[in-house]
Amino acid sequence: QVQLVESGGGLVQAGGSLRLSCVASGRAFSGYPMGWFRQAPGKEREFVAAISWSGVSTYYADYVKGRFTIARDNAKNTGYLQMNSLKPEDTGVYICAATSFDRPIGYSDYIEARLYDHWGQGTQVTVSS
Repeated sequence: QVQLVESGGGLVQAGGSLRLSCVASGRAFSGYPMGWFRQAPGKEREFVAAISWSGVSTYYADYVKGRFTIARDNAKNTGYLQMNSLKPEDTGVYICAATSFDRPIGYSDYIEARLYDHWGQGTQVTVSS
């Protein structure tokens, strides 16, 4: 079983940057596709970015494309989300997720929360205007 712990959230002014980390327990993480979701107060959880088990394929929501970069280091059992040019609307709890499903097809699969069967506790990101 995989346990995920996020870190790196905090307060930042609009236009600033943050780097989130997601540390996974268990050697199996290296074989798990991973994603980031976020949830703002009063809103549903929304997809942010995802990365294949190998790191070859990455996927981004339109509203973060060009500003956020997802990466992983399987040797360190860690996933990352580099967030640049942050906007107030990026504010929310950012949650790391991983899936034991071995054959995600592509974007249409990765954006679905139901694909993921492991979730972290979340880390708060607040962007001031």
